[in-house]
Amino acid sequence: MADLLTRPFSWLNLLYISLAAVIMLGIVLFFVTYAIYFERKVIGWIQIRYGPNRVGPKGLLQTVADVFKLLIKEDIIPEKADKALFRIGPMLAYLPAFAVIAVIPYSEKIQFADVNVGILYYAALSSITITGILLGGWASNNKYAIMGGMRSVAQMISYEVPLIMSFLGIVIMTGSLNLIDIVEAQKDSTWFIFPQIIGFITFLIAGNAELNRTPFDLPEAENELVAGYFVEYSGFRFAFYYLTEYVYVFAMASLMTVLFLGGWDAPFGLDFIPGIIWFILKFMLLVFYLFWVRATFPRVKTNQLMGFAWKVLIPVALFNVLLTAVLKILNVY
Repeated sequence: MADLLTRPFSWLNLLYISLAAVIMLGIVLFFVTYAIYFERKVIGWIQIRYGPNRVGPKGLLQTVADVFKLLIKEDIIPEKADKALFRIGPMLAYLPAFAVIAVIPYSEKIQFADVNVGILYYAALSSITITGILLGGWASNNKYAIMGGMRSVAQMISYEVPLIMSFLGIVIMTGSLNLIDIVEAQKDSTWFIFPQIIGFITFLIAGNAELNRTPFDLPEAENELVAGYFVEYSGFRFAFYYLTEYVYVFAMASLMTVLFLGGWDAPFGLDFIPGIIWFILKFMLLVFYLFWVRATFPRVKTNQLMGFAWKVLIPVALFNVLLTAVLKILNVY
C-alpha cells in the first residue's frame, strides 16, 4: 500500500489511491463515532455517572443519532458574517487533520505514504488548522467567536513550539525524519519512551493543548465564550469543527505510538501477534489517557496556560534537545 504514491500516473493507480483514501476516511469516521461514545462512557465511569445508555444496545448508537441530528439541522449563516470565509473555515480546519494521517505507518505493510520527511510533513500540515479556526472566529462577526479564535491561535502556536521540540531528540538519535525509520530504530534497541521520557511527557502535555482539550480548552470555554470560535456555526459546518478535534486525537495518538512506543514493534518477543494489533493496543492506551485527563482535571486560567508553555514547557523541551545532543556526541546513544 505504501508504494501507491510512487507508481507512475495512470487512471488505475488513481482509482487505487482514491479507494485507499475512502477506506481510510471510513476507518477514521468509525473511530470518531465510537471515540465520542467511549469518551462519554469513560467520563461517566470516572465521575460515577451512566453515560449514553438509551439509543441502541447500551447506548452504542447514541453518537450515530447525534451525527444524524447535526446533518438535518438548518445551516445558518449570520447576516453580517463574511460568508465566503465562514464557509471556508471548517473545511480549512478539517482537511489538514485528515491529510496528516497519510504519513502514519500502522504496520510494516499498512502505510499510505513513505515520506522521507514524515515528521516535518505532519508539523507543517497540522499548523494549517490554526488558520481554519481563526477564519471561523473572524468571519462570524461575533465578539465571543473572535476572542475564541484569537485564544486558539495564541495557544496552538505557543504549544506547537514545545510539541515540535519534544521529538527533536528522536530525530537526533535516529538521524532521520522518516517515521518508518524511527520505528525500525526502536526494534534494534529500546522504545524511545525510555531514553526520551522528558520528550514523551512534553509531547503528552503539548499535544493535549494542541487539541484544545480539557484542561486546555479555553478557546471553547462555555462559561466565558459560550462556545468560542464556532459559536455561530450549526449543522454540518459545526460538525466539521467537532470532527477535526477527534481526527487529531486519532492522528496525535498514532504519532505518539510511532515516535515513542515502537509503533507495531512487539514487546517481550511476542512477534507471533500481528504488528497491527500491537499498534492498536498502544494507540488505544494513549486515547484513554486523553479521555482520562478530560474527566479529571479542571480548566486552567489563560495566564496559567500561556505561562506554563513559555516558562516551563519550552525550557524543558530545549533542555531535552541539548541533553540528547550531548549524549549523542558522547556515543551514549
